[in-house]
Amino acid sequence: MDTSSDVPDVTSGGEPVVADGVEHHLDPRSMKVHRIGGWIACGIVAVPMGIGLTIAAIFSPMPVWLKVSLLGGLWPAVTATLAWFAHKWPTIEHRHASYRVGDEGIEIKRGVVWRNVISVPRNRVQHTDVSQGPVERGFGLGTLVIFTAGTEHAKVTLGGLDHGRALRIRDHLLASEGADAV
Repeated sequence: MDTSSDVPDVTSGGEPVVADGVEHHLDPRSMKVHRIGGWIACGIVAVPMGIGLTIAAIFSPMPVWLKVSLLGGLWPAVTATLAWFAHKWPTIEHRHASYRVGDEGIEIKRGVVWRNVISVPRNRVQHTDVSQGPVERGFGLGTLVIFTAGTEHAKVTLGGLDHGRALRIRDHLLASEGADAV
């Protein structure tokens, strides 16, 4: 529910608004990044599994029906399930992930089955970081990492942000006054 079109995109000084108090979805490019990660994980699991099952089928004294079941049933089923999750899950997850930045702090909502709402007040923020992996960098995205005072949720991450927006949120959360940092 990105209603940012109802709110001005820039302040009177020409700086982009960060603390608009509006709930934003993550950048749509983050779905592609998660898909790439999912396909890599699928390959890391499916290829060795296929090789292992093939070697086991060739060299083990298993009955032929069991060999056929493993290579013709189990391996394709596991691979197809992983492929489905790699391709479809990022879209489902994207629908249920959002964030809201206000003068008082940041609120992050995420989770498909188990939903979480994490609120981080600005006065609890100790320091922040914006990181980029190689795939994120290729898509111009970044991950905001917020370190807070406390034990539970002492490190809160928000991936899937446009890199420039992540930097502006980072600066806003560290600013000493209620206005957006410049």
